Amino acid sequence: MTATLAALRKSRRVSQLELSLRTGVSQRHLSCIETGRSRAGRETLIALLDALGATLQERNQALLAAGYAPAHTERALDAPEMAPVRAALEQLLYAHDPTPALVLDGEYNLVMANAGLARLLELLGLPADHLLAGPFNLLRAVFRPDGLRALCVNEAELCGEMWARASREAEHLPRLRALLDELRPSLRPWGTVETSGLPVLALRLRAVDGQTLSFFSAFTSFGTPLDITLASLKVEHLFPADEATRFALAG
Repeated sequence: MTATLAALRKSRRVSQLELSLRTGVSQRHLSCIETGRSRAGRETLIALLDALGATLQERNQALLAAGYAPAHTERALDAPEMAPVRAALEQLLYAHDPTPALVLDGEYNLVMANAGLARLLELLGLPADHLLAGPFNLLRAVFRPDGLRALCVNEAELCGEMWARASREAEHLPRLRALLDELRPSLRPWGTVETSGLPVLALRLRAVDGQTLSFFSAFTSFGTPLDITLASLKVEHLFPADEATRFALAG
């Protein structure tokens, strides 16, 4: 596990001294653990991973590399044990109708959506049945050369923030990092940033009838996930930023 713990510490830009102070593990012992001269006990290793803010997946990898059983499961969302989770997600989605809401995993794949999202796609002149029927990745849909970014009135503002957020998340998510590397060659300059004057970032979209639909978003995640799949999920709720948008969705 030598490279694993050292790599995690360095990726968080934490020195051995700082990690030692956070955990009470001596710097000398920590150095021996990282170089393989000493083996960390399971409780010590978990304390080090806690102090580094390791993701559940990173914790499992570090424990396995050290010869310990993984601490966290990775169940499919349709597994019987996940029924309460599915019910909670469905409640969040359907309570938000007719306004769009969607569930994304750690790589921005669409997992679930409500009828409000289908309604928004129809207003944009997009084939909702086709887009929502198969695998749909939000980052690919936005950033590919013919992507949804072309429908954004404030493309530079929105795309710049969306890419920056995904890049921050990708620091600890290898599969998301690989997706961004795949998309990066096809990116074009964002252009001039235009701010909306709202206290939150607005998503402004050109509807097929020429109207501008304006939204802001909020995210919901599970408070203390113990499952890797569950830890990756987030619900994005879109809220109308003006009455015209609210009326269009209700129609």
